Amino acid sequence: MDGKTLRPFPYRFRPHWEILPAGTQLWRMHSSRYAAGEFKPFHPDDPAPGRFHGTPEDPYPSLYAATDPETALAETLLRSLPIDRGTGMRLVPRRSVLGRSLNVVRTRCELRLVSLCSGAALAAVCNSPELLESEGPEHYARTRLWARELRAEAPGAMGMIWGSKRNPSRYAVVLFGDRLADHAGGPLEALPYRSIPDLGSPEGIKEANQLLEPLRSAIDVPLHG
Repeated sequence: MDGKTLRPFPYRFRPHWEILPAGTQLWRMHSSRYAAGEFKPFHPDDPAPGRFHGTPEDPYPSLYAATDPETALAETLLRSLPIDRGTGMRLVPRRSVLGRSLNVVRTRCELRLVSLCSGAALAAVCNSPELLESEGPEHYARTRLWARELRAEAPGAMGMIWGSKRNPSRYAVVLFGDRLADHAGGPLEALPYRSIPDLGSPEGIKEANQLLEPLRSAIDVPLHG
């Protein structure tokens, strides 16, 4: 994967596919500015674009989610977070959850996703586990270019699915908003139960920490509040 590669891309992808049926539930942690099923639009001045965000040449809206609430939290909050030697826990700064929500949505249509869930699936799209394991702005700049090429070669892809780095055996997904824009009523239906509308509130922190506890992680709140 070479971040300096320009089109035409030198490889041809042969994606493995994963089909999520209509009615699948997905959880997402997101800025409270967005509704539960709302895609984040591409913005060229985004200060922290994600691993598979759009690019100026392919400015698609995106939505990241997971197959369970614990993984949705872990994929966002536990990135490169070490175990605290004093507590034996991963301690998440409270500022990381301010202005953020956890919601569950249900798919209204079948989703055809490119699978990144095995070595063979990654090789089929000319990549390796490093695509999903490395972190940081320079790496993400390369993965966004790779995602642009994947979308160009696989116009039927509605998103991608991969094994969670931070909660193995569970899965994370990214959905491409432009490939789902024609669905009447929107591709995702918000479900009210198990949502945490304000993760930074005392009640929100309590609920989130119950979900994070099996992963030996917690939102760290100073004793003075």
